Amino acid sequence: MQSLRERQKQRRRERIYRSAIQLFKELGFQQTTAAEIAKASHVSRGTFFNYYPYKEAVLLDYGKELLDRIWQESKAELEAGAPPLEVLYRFWERLAEASEHEIGRELLSHLAHELVNPDPERARAAYEALPLGERLAEILKPLKAAGKLRTDLSLERMANSIADTYLLAVLRWAGHTPHRSLKEELFKFLAIVLEGVLAR
Repeated sequence: MQSLRERQKQRRRERIYRSAIQLFKELGFQQTTAAEIAKASHVSRGTFFNYYPYKEAVLLDYGKELLDRIWQESKAELEAGAPPLEVLYRFWERLAEASEHEIGRELLSHLAHELVNPDPERARAAYEALPLGERLAEILKPLKAAGKLRTDLSLERMANSIADTYLLAVLRWAGHTPHRSLKEELFKFLAIVLEGVLAR
């Protein structure tokens, strides 16, 4: 059972989080200040930083929430006996749609940059919040067990290679090819990587 104090802290964090995401979408990430987030969530600026040490940390919670939702759908499909490759394609499609339409180009760009942040502490926090490689490994695991993946590469290496294509596609799309569909770009990258990991 949570104490009253713990529940209050949880509700305060949720209020800060929801206010921040709403402001990011309305005003833009760069234009939104910590002071504005604090005002919208009825806390002090210092309290905001007690919960989130930097603005991008709010985006990590947002990305985690979406990834968790997508993973739960895919996990249910795996447990129901759906073919893993089909689950992978549907997982990838949901990820593309959430990235493009729910997160959006600007927020996605900042979120992706956290994964390559030159500050190792922040990069590690991003990878821990967004365990895309681990989720992909869970989907690929039955294929590995069935001998349908290469045997000279670890499951972790193959899953992380697919996860890295997501990051590369997102950064390229957000910065250089905004006129293209992120979903189409992601599936092109996935096709290339699967050529390299499926057993022949």
